[in-house]
Amino acid sequence: MRILLTGANGYIGKRLLPVLVEAGHEVIACVRTPSSFEWKKGWKDQVTLFQVDFLEEIDLDTAPLDFDIAYYLIHSMSSSVDDFAALEEKAARNFLQLTDASQARQIIYLTGMVNDDHLSRHLASRHQVEQLLNEGKVPLTALRAGIVIGSGSASFEIIRDLVEKLPVMVAPRWINTRCQPIAIRDVIRFLVEVQLREDTYHENFDIGCTEILTYREMLLGYAEVRDLQRWIVSVPVMTPRLSSYWLYFVTSTTYSLAVNLVNSMKIDVICRDNRLAKMLGIETIGYREAVQLAFDKIEQNLVVSSWKDALVTTSRLGSLEQYIKVPKFGCFEDYKELSVPGDQSSEIWKNILSIGGDRGWYYGNWLWKVRGYMDKMVGGIGLRRGRTHPYRVYPGDALDFWRVLVADHEEKRLLLYAEMKLPGEAWLEFCVEEQADETVIRQKAIFRPHGIFGRLYWYAVLPFHYFIFNGMIRNIASYRSDSKAGLEWKEVEG
Repeated sequence: MRILLTGANGYIGKRLLPVLVEAGHEVIACVRTPSSFEWKKGWKDQVTLFQVDFLEEIDLDTAPLDFDIAYYLIHSMSSSVDDFAALEEKAARNFLQLTDASQARQIIYLTGMVNDDHLSRHLASRHQVEQLLNEGKVPLTALRAGIVIGSGSASFEIIRDLVEKLPVMVAPRWINTRCQPIAIRDVIRFLVEVQLREDTYHENFDIGCTEILTYREMLLGYAEVRDLQRWIVSVPVMTPRLSSYWLYFVTSTTYSLAVNLVNSMKIDVICRDNRLAKMLGIETIGYREAVQLAFDKIEQNLVVSSWKDALVTTSRLGSLEQYIKVPKFGCFEDYKELSVPGDQSSEIWKNILSIGGDRGWYYGNWLWKVRGYMDKMVGGIGLRRGRTHPYRVYPGDALDFWRVLVADHEEKRLLLYAEMKLPGEAWLEFCVEEQADETVIRQKAIFRPHGIFGRLYWYAVLPFHYFIFNGMIRNIASYRSDSKAGLEWKEVEG
């Protein structure tokens, strides 16, 4: 079969795609930024890319229309606090325009549970999208899930942050709200097993494990799996706004995502029944087993995808393409170049690819942390996002408060774009080049200021740049080396 997969670079899409390919399907992967798509060995014959932004009207003359199934895995919850509902409706209408003109026989939509009479704005928006997709010509199968437990999922990472960092938690009242979680691998199984099943057409199904847990029980269950002793005290006076700030400052979530999550956590999210599991013969994984499986993936560095790597987690970036070409005019620049004797390009390139996360930034890590705290204080994302893999990066990946634009392994070039709050735009570039009997490292920080405040900001942080960027390039070159002897230092002011 030919399958159209929206959200191919998203958390669910990255996990569903290899399953579809392994099953022998041809997949049309919908992406906004082709350079951020991670090609796997052997995919060229089965996967084609369709560059599309569903927030824009689609040109049906050039769009692919010969597919049997379309997966709708698009959401905008973490990109905005106020207008995500309008964005979701617009994307759904454009998607429907495409599927109505296609040969598709089924739309499969992964959404949230909407069984309460008083829905949060997030869940109400998801329900509205479901109703909209139901109005199209193509039969809809809607799968409604609650909390998804898996390595890299937003829900799991929030639970992980809270339990790992806080021995004692002072939590809001929603800590006693009930929910029915589901393991990520079960989500994928449901998405695959409903393909072209006519008894699922024009139907919606709740999917979850067999356990109904409060958020308190999920936190303590995680602690049990990790063999940690934790205490939770709930207080009745914490408002939704304070709850959002609490999640935002303690975990790696964005503020907009924290607000939308808190609003959703105030209502029970419980399956009406598990009839789809019975229809498909699926035995779902329990919560504690799902947590253990997630941690097994983390410990083995086998995290397939992370919510933080999806571009929807930032409202500033629509597509990476517009930022890849670094501006030359109207910018401040800090350029460093370092020559190292011998061919050390491979080791140095590995050091560059490992920057950020647990490894840190090679110099002045405490200053980077201070900058991260400052960013959090003004509503930015801070440093807690970390990175998905300790030494592999791909275009589109989140890397602390940077976004990877280019990770060219042949040219040995890494280009990052700043997603912290700034009075301007910033890029950080690393290049490694072999020259005769030496290896040359080039490091460049570029800042395009916005107005007078941007210029004042650059001059204010200039003294810190001198120490940080000098120390960074030196330590990148010498990491795990016994000696720094023979390094030739070149500094060019810009």
